[in-house]
Amino acid sequence: MAEECCSVQLIDGDGGFNVGGVESFMKTVKLAECGLSYAVVSIMGPQSSGKSTLLNHLFKTNFREMDAFRGRSQTTKGIWMARGVNIEPLTIVMDLEGSDGRERGEDDTAFEKQSALFALAVSDIVLINMWCHDIGREQAANKPLLKTVFQVMMRLFSPRKTTLLFVIRDKTRTPLENLEPILREDIQKIWDGVPKPEAHKETPLSEFFNVEVTALSSYEEKEEQFLEQVGNLRQRFNQSIAPGGLAGDRRGVVPASGFSFSAQQIWKVIKENKDLDLPAHKVMVATVRCEEIANEKLASVTGNEEWIELDEAVQHDVVPGFGKRLTAILEKCFSDYDAEAFFFDEGVRTSKREQLESKLLQLVNPAYQAMLGHLRTKTLDAFKDAFEKALARGDGFAAASRECTEAFLAKFDKGCEDATIKQANWDPSKIRDKLKRDIEAEILAVRTAKLSELSEKYEKQLDKALKEPVEALFETAGDDTWPAIRKLLNKETKVAVSGLESDLAGFELDQAMVDELLSKLEKYARSVVENKAREESSRILIRMKDRFSTLFSRDADSMPRVWTGKEDIKSITKTARSASMKLLSTLAAIRLDEEKDEIENTLALALVETSKTGAIKERGMGSLDPLASSSWEKIGSEKTLLTPVQCKNVWRQFKSETEFTVTQAISAQEAHKRNNNWLPPPWAIGAMLVLGFNEIMMLLRILFYKFCCSVERSVSNLSQSGIIFLVLYWGFGYL
Repeated sequence: MAEECCSVQLIDGDGGFNVGGVESFMKTVKLAECGLSYAVVSIMGPQSSGKSTLLNHLFKTNFREMDAFRGRSQTTKGIWMARGVNIEPLTIVMDLEGSDGRERGEDDTAFEKQSALFALAVSDIVLINMWCHDIGREQAANKPLLKTVFQVMMRLFSPRKTTLLFVIRDKTRTPLENLEPILREDIQKIWDGVPKPEAHKETPLSEFFNVEVTALSSYEEKEEQFLEQVGNLRQRFNQSIAPGGLAGDRRGVVPASGFSFSAQQIWKVIKENKDLDLPAHKVMVATVRCEEIANEKLASVTGNEEWIELDEAVQHDVVPGFGKRLTAILEKCFSDYDAEAFFFDEGVRTSKREQLESKLLQLVNPAYQAMLGHLRTKTLDAFKDAFEKALARGDGFAAASRECTEAFLAKFDKGCEDATIKQANWDPSKIRDKLKRDIEAEILAVRTAKLSELSEKYEKQLDKALKEPVEALFETAGDDTWPAIRKLLNKETKVAVSGLESDLAGFELDQAMVDELLSKLEKYARSVVENKAREESSRILIRMKDRFSTLFSRDADSMPRVWTGKEDIKSITKTARSASMKLLSTLAAIRLDEEKDEIENTLALALVETSKTGAIKERGMGSLDPLASSSWEKIGSEKTLLTPVQCKNVWRQFKSETEFTVTQAISAQEAHKRNNNWLPPPWAIGAMLVLGFNEIMMLLRILFYKFCCSVERSVSNLSQSGIIFLVLYWGFGYL
């Protein structure tokens, strides 16, 4: 499909740069897609020298041409730009306003110099359009133009090597081989005569330009020959930028996407009459364009629907394939940037890419952190469930915690790999460390709870094994009570400690902690007994009264006593009180360490034996009261349940409250004796039987008679009843 020509005025006659027109032109011809694969060709020459005509035939452009019937005048104003048709690579053709025009005047050469400098700065190939008859002339029209070209070339810092293609128009019969040396000699003379900076005093022309010469026949007189020669010349512009092509070295070429901005900035510098530093300009163009490209790519990511969906999803939960998906988005962004910025200055391109990377990574970092946060939370929750199940099925605590920790940290690491963004060198170790701390805290909390449960389990076991038996032992308090309690305590403590030690084996605790837990359990067992002793001592009076009542009111067979008068109440009372005093002495202090004490002797001496007249004095104690003290000898306060004074007070109250029971028993005995005194003495009973024998017999006969009558009526049908009656009656009568 044939290409269409597209033209636009680049710079108007007043020096105004057509920014909008150039941008539109670039979009139309798709210049930005060309990278460095494009060429710029411009043409200079005297006014009305056929420049536009030459370009239109050479590149199939549509520049406005002079109307010969209207006379010679300025046709092209400013600088126009068009696209060469069917030329590879894409070739931009610029038609410059002619020099030496009467419209500008003799002295107005500013625009001529500015446009020449602009053409040299942006063009790969500059056509110098000149008349054949001017070659060799001292005052030829092309000489001012060449001086202008060479002079402005000095204003380019580190210029690139440009091709100057001299097109000799309307050549005569003189062969080109003869014209070219003369032309090159003229060019060298002009170059030698142009003032140069000190740095370029001895610089040859070849350092700045590739000089090429061609000749064309007259377009008006030999049109066919002209067109044939133009066709041959056109072939030289195909692949002009290839090695050995017509274009120069292209050291300062600007990537196609920056052409508009570059041309605008070059023209701005030229208009301000400043020296044009092409390397600095190249960096400046690269900076602006790479910045624009980077911003475009950043905007493309922020508006990317896949990224928006990914960012929204990761705020709520773990997203499978997060790293790969985000890596692909960033990879496309960076590859697009690299493709568009590839031909710009490497340092600038790299710097802007780094900035783009920084901005993009800053954009996606919150999503990455959210992903790791969800991953950490889910891993921790999964760890808790797995750890709980492992313990429930009986796995050892230490082994279960170790295996679960390793497994779920590995799972987190795998999740981090899935979340890894290729372009980012982010280290998830901080999140991993936090997860590890959370896991360790969970293990510690569970271990603490489990150890507490174990301790509670064995404490309950000790409660059950000690409380009721100890209480029962206190109820039957005697000389062997505390030895029995110590034996029970040692036995049950040993069982509990052994069980706890066995259960602790799975925790793999250090020995110090194991010893601490076992010691704590032992102390607890001791505290159970001590607390039970304190509890029993707090109701000692009730216990003593119950014991007294039991022993006083019941005999050895536990049968209730009947006070008939034969019982020795005094002896029974003493026995019951001694037993109660034994209970008091037993609960006066805690005796778990097998230490000897004198509590029982002191209480017996002070409470029981004081009833014996002069007992205290006889033992040489005088009037001193052994219970008039707040502490026991050889017994510490922490082991004291009842102080001597408290024992004395308890005993006093005990005696007071049990005195009524003893009094009642004595009264019952006396009453029983009185109730049994209604029978007469035995001698009286004997006298009554001797003296009243007849009366007694009479009474018995009457009673027997009545009995027999009753029997006779019952057996009236018997034939022998009368005989029996008579016999019996006779018999009793005889008596």
